[in-house]
Amino acid sequence: MPELLDIVGQDAALVQLQRAAAGGRRPHALIFVGPEGVGRRTTAVEFARYLLCESPAERKNAGRLAGLDDGFVLRQGCGACRSCRSLEAGTHADLHVVYKELGRYHDDPRVRERKMQALGIEVVRDFLIAPAYRASAGGRGVVFIVREADLMSLPAHNALLKTLEEPPAGVTILLICTNLADLLPTTRSRCQIVRFAPLPAEFVAETLAADGIAPAEARFWSVAAGGSIGRAQRLAAEGLYAFARDLPSRLAGLDVRDAPGLAETLRKAMDKLAKRFQRRDEDLAATLANRQAGQIILGLIATAYRDALSVAAGASQPLAHADQADAIRRIAERLGPTGLADVLAELARLEGALWRNVGIRLLWDSIAVACAAPAAAGA
Repeated sequence: MPELLDIVGQDAALVQLQRAAAGGRRPHALIFVGPEGVGRRTTAVEFARYLLCESPAERKNAGRLAGLDDGFVLRQGCGACRSCRSLEAGTHADLHVVYKELGRYHDDPRVRERKMQALGIEVVRDFLIAPAYRASAGGRGVVFIVREADLMSLPAHNALLKTLEEPPAGVTILLICTNLADLLPTTRSRCQIVRFAPLPAEFVAETLAADGIAPAEARFWSVAAGGSIGRAQRLAAEGLYAFARDLPSRLAGLDVRDAPGLAETLRKAMDKLAKRFQRRDEDLAATLANRQAGQIILGLIATAYRDALSVAAGASQPLAHADQADAIRRIAERLGPTGLADVLAELARLEGALWRNVGIRLLWDSIAVACAAPAAAGA
């Protein structure tokens, strides 16, 4: 695991954390917000390592972080003390990682049997609020890392507010989320907000290539995943590259007569991916699996149109489908900037419909029509 100061591509977040570390007052609650797979969790663990370290390492900035003076003293966990070693081993008594699946270990069998689609009040009460008021085992405080904090239910939010407002001495709560708007304003107001940015596409591609992904595929996922290493790795593992690579040529010559065939192809791709998700997670409901898979397929379609919009607008940003330049150009010429923007807006609207009670076949029919003839789209 990289040390805190080795985190790549998140210098703005590191500057904020280093200033907090130098403030002489332990932060009580922070929200790490940004795309998934860009280092939020890794940074949270490494910041926790620093907070719990028996002898934190210090060194002059000397140009490491552009937002700080060269003489600023940077701090991170030493990596060698008993606290750092136990954290590395995953056995630290004062580091608690809270996530919705902890419900499977709850004392109440009714909670254990529930499908964990939200971070519920039972998990927050038993695995965060209650231990927050116990004494620190190591004497250096207690850190809670809450994964997917934006999935907290309203009762869980409300239960946590008092702890956020008046935390016990030495307690730090790190909330990790993707969408800040999904947290209550009262929660946001009680926390420092640390923003994480997408990672450079070149860095993501190099990481995928080091994992054994072919260079062309690595370049594709590095752009399609929006600068998220985690998302790029997960998408590459699903075997979707051949499907994604075929989309531009299929979309380039599309008209309304082709819409039924495209809709069936897209629906089958969603169904295949959803079944794969369910094989990996037996507790995943079929409806949720379809929605998750459908969102990925929709994202791949949108990637082709975003590439075409970049070409039509003369933008210089990298293309996911750089090796499909001719097909992307034909899409750009067929629709133009305004038409492409309309398609992307309609796809975004239909993605919202995916998460509501809309029939799957009707949805994919509407998506195919939106791709073939934007002016005729509607669901």
